Amino acid sequence: MMSLKNAKEGVEYTIKDITTNDEELKAFLLTLGCYSGENVTVIAHKGKNHVIAIKDGRYNIDGNLAEAILV
Repeated sequence: MMSLKNAKEGVEYTIKDITTNDEELKAFLLTLGCYSGENVTVIAHKGKNHVIAIKDGRYNIDGNLAEAILV
């Protein structure tokens, strides 16, 4: 497994786990549709931020969020 921070652009991955002890962060990721079994694609790595696509939405997340999402 690896985090989204290290994922290749344009490749669809399946989320394996969300690794954080921060319940607020987990709840936020769930509102975006980030949960185990869901597909996610990294559109672009822009410095410390990452553009991802989940379902029909595109989101710009920071490195901490990308590090918490394991694929």
